[in-house]
Amino acid sequence: MAELAMLMVAVCDDEQKIGAELEAFLIDILKKLDVKHEIDVYFTGEGLCRQMEAGSHYDLIFLDIEYAKNEVNGVEVGRLIREAHHNNIVSIVYISWEKQYSMQLFDIRPLNFLIKPLKYDVIEKTIRTYLDIAGLWSQEFTYKKGHDTCKVPVKDIIYLESRDRKLILNLLGGRKEEIYGSLRDAYSDHLKRFDFLYIHASYLVNFDYITSIKYDRLFITSNMFELPISQNKRNEVREAYYEIMKRRRA
Repeated sequence: MAELAMLMVAVCDDEQKIGAELEAFLIDILKKLDVKHEIDVYFTGEGLCRQMEAGSHYDLIFLDIEYAKNEVNGVEVGRLIREAHHNNIVSIVYISWEKQYSMQLFDIRPLNFLIKPLKYDVIEKTIRTYLDIAGLWSQEFTYKKGHDTCKVPVKDIIYLESRDRKLILNLLGGRKEEIYGSLRDAYSDHLKRFDFLYIHASYLVNFDYITSIKYDRLFITSNMFELPISQNKRNEVREAYYEIMKRRRA
């Protein structure tokens, strides 16, 4: 599996408590998603701009709008980044206590506009959106078959089954691919971040195809087929299932 590039993130907020909270959220989320990252925290827009003028590069900036009266506000900082620095690549996520700025941000083309107090689930959804748009996540599952390297869209995988040291990919349309590999490696290296649930030593299931979940099994859309949830994973699977559901509704 190809490794993700280093993600350079800046947080700029003059409220130190919020800056620290957002940094903690980001560290936890990016660690969970297995994204290599560096995070710099600034408390003034001028400080962020000076650092960028000195050559610092960021892929993603979380930028507060309201600062102390003697500071340039986040809208002006965004325009400096886009116009003075000619940087149209960095993704900017604005954060504010107020909704009133939305129209002022149109020409800055922010990735998102978040209202304080910040919520972990909303930050995680924003990160996932960024990684998807930026192409840092491969949307294809890559595997070896003989001497050939093959790919299949992740969205086409219903579930994976481990059997006799082989993996069976159960795909849309009833297709199957049998390959050599480890279910654990497929999960940790690639599929966990796409909301696959590791329900059993032999099964890895795509959340998108789960229709219902019970104490010891779950049902998937393919003819209401059921798969067992191993006893030692039941609590973990249910927690993960409802966490994904909650995040997607945020």
